[in-house]
Amino acid sequence: MSLPVHEITLRGHTSSYRTAGRGPVLVLLHGITCSSESWKEVVPALARHFTVIAPDFLGHGRSAKPEAEYSIGAYASSVRDLLLALGHTRATLVGHSLGGGVAMQFSYQFPEMTERLVLVSSGGLGPELHPILRMAALPGAGLVLSRLCSSRLRRAVEESARLLGCAGVRTGTDLREVWRGYTTLFDAGARRAFLRTIRGTIGVRGQRATALDRLHLAARMPTLIVWGDQDRIIPVEHAHNGHAGIEGSRLEVFSGAGHFPHLDCPSRFASLLTEFVQSTRAAHVGAVVRRCDTESAAAIERQAA
Repeated sequence: MSLPVHEITLRGHTSSYRTAGRGPVLVLLHGITCSSESWKEVVPALARHFTVIAPDFLGHGRSAKPEAEYSIGAYASSVRDLLLALGHTRATLVGHSLGGGVAMQFSYQFPEMTERLVLVSSGGLGPELHPILRMAALPGAGLVLSRLCSSRLRRAVEESARLLGCAGVRTGTDLREVWRGYTTLFDAGARRAFLRTIRGTIGVRGQRATALDRLHLAARMPTLIVWGDQDRIIPVEHAHNGHAGIEGSRLEVFSGAGHFPHLDCPSRFASLLTEFVQSTRAAHVGAVVRRCDTESAAAIERQAA
């Protein structure tokens, strides 16, 4: 199934997205340097049962790449804006890698719009990350990256794709997708978005902020966590962190899969996601989360007094 790319203007910027199917709404959120295209292997099966919406985050894919805020909160707000513009007020959020962090943030910011949460090799569940991502947070990384992306050096850098396997990046799907992500950075706007996103979420020691102290807020949210046991980008231990922190969550670890389990095992992933949505009851937790947030805000005010 070849999905056309649609465009819509949100907050003055062009945002692109793909959509297919009818039924309950599934929003598929991609990882950093990826795009909505990364879900193409699973969309046909999912579209038989759901309205599937897969946006390109600002700075990614065919969306605009302006001088703008590239934070997790800003990405979550953009997903809210797109859903409302398309006439949807509730959805199941499915997030891969960076998209997992955005999905969690969305559920905290807009609990009344969140029916379920599906985290796929998600960011935000622990500090550990592959050195490739931590290096991008180093001072001077922007200059180095711009030189690596120059046309003169492209052929030499292509050889580095072979070396990624030696650095611990799983060959096959992971290597192909990491390489595909690298090629998007030849666009200066995409490169700026990448660096701003990295610097807002990652430091030289790994992920700066995690959701581990807020996972209890998702206790009443049907949550599915999917990971590959061969993930070298974000270790599978993070899946267990999330599972332990979200009461009632379901954990599925795909044997032999890497950082992209939905691409390594598309049929299994689509079947699992379909079964999960159809067998769980959509959450209605807005008032509970807002009360928790109000209590937290009050505690902060007391500490500052």
